[in-house]
Amino acid sequence: MPHKTYDAIVVGARCAGAPTAMLLARQGHRVLLLDRAHFPSDTVSTHLIHPPGLAALDRWGLLSRVTAGDLPMITTYSFDLGPVILAGSPAGCGFSGSYAPRRTILDKILVDAAVAAGAEVREGFSVEELVNGGESAGSTVTGIRGREHDSPRVTEHARVVIGADGAHSFVARTVGAASYAEKPKLQASYYTYWSGLGFDRFEAFLRPDRGFAGWPTNDGLTLLICGWPMREFEANRTDSEGEYLATVALAPTLAERIASATRVERFVGTAVPNYFRTPYGPGWVLVGDAGYLKDFITAQGIQDAFQDAELCARAVDEALTGQRPFEEAMRNYQEARDERVREMYEFTADFACLDPPTPEMQQVFGAIAQQQETMDGFARVVAGVTTPSEFFSDPALTPAAG
Repeated sequence: MPHKTYDAIVVGARCAGAPTAMLLARQGHRVLLLDRAHFPSDTVSTHLIHPPGLAALDRWGLLSRVTAGDLPMITTYSFDLGPVILAGSPAGCGFSGSYAPRRTILDKILVDAAVAAGAEVREGFSVEELVNGGESAGSTVTGIRGREHDSPRVTEHARVVIGADGAHSFVARTVGAASYAEKPKLQASYYTYWSGLGFDRFEAFLRPDRGFAGWPTNDGLTLLICGWPMREFEANRTDSEGEYLATVALAPTLAERIASATRVERFVGTAVPNYFRTPYGPGWVLVGDAGYLKDFITAQGIQDAFQDAELCARAVDEALTGQRPFEEAMRNYQEARDERVREMYEFTADFACLDPPTPEMQQVFGAIAQQQETMDGFARVVAGVTTPSEFFSDPALTPAAG
């Protein structure tokens, strides 16, 4: 009996991999989707979905499932900068706000959508090796080898293997995907969930060398995350909870709210590098965090994954159907991805440094606070609705020459 060959094997079934598999399956391709996890399951995430991400869910017909139940819409983004508070609407792309669904809910919906589209899904599957069509360096990837738990090792073949396996991507590491425009880890953050904190908006607080923010999620809970520069990571790692609470105390009104709230889950800490990776090579493609990652301070990760999945699936479909040569389709994918995210990559890195604003930026923030329209505009920048260059090119926001 001949061995089945898939059109695509997608390694990783969360916010980048599951939509990529779903979209390819909807286009009629034979897709195998693999993940070490079982769903539903949680993962480290700020899980805020700005309007561009909601627009993708809407295009896929999944939005109503994600936002069902007690999940509140977040229609105001507030930024307490100390001397000034900016509060505006992130509305855009046809949506008046954002949502922050727990990953236990979101990822399960995405995996189920891939199954409904016709993708074959194997949960609890560990990929241990990539299969190559030759022995020379750079030979074409033709499949994977791996196993489910204690089951026998299996080999599966595909015309393309797509790595959607995150920042520590096995696929990227195995093929030696080149990184560029790299930046180091900029901040370390810890988060947990609180009952009784009562957030009804996205509230961010910026203080010298500290950033913290909270927003509502499912079950009446609030996610509250606190961060400090990486240079302080070692000094604070032995008492991260104490530093977390000390950071919250920098905003006295928030500290009062914490005192009457209840922490319902453990503290989770994370810090991420910032990079682009070349997202393709002979027989392989990268999507989502496997190919591009930036600090989570602007919470762009989920909508980046969704939009990347659409770009990737379109390019892979063009290659599989012969509309374009593989190299051309993937090069266009890389160029489109980089062009879309480059400005936000730099904007996010500037924020993640947690440096006090310069006198010039203090003037800019003061100018933004003068009108609701400009505060809304700033919220839309953070939400990824408007590009930083488009917003900050407003002459009214240019500091007066001194």
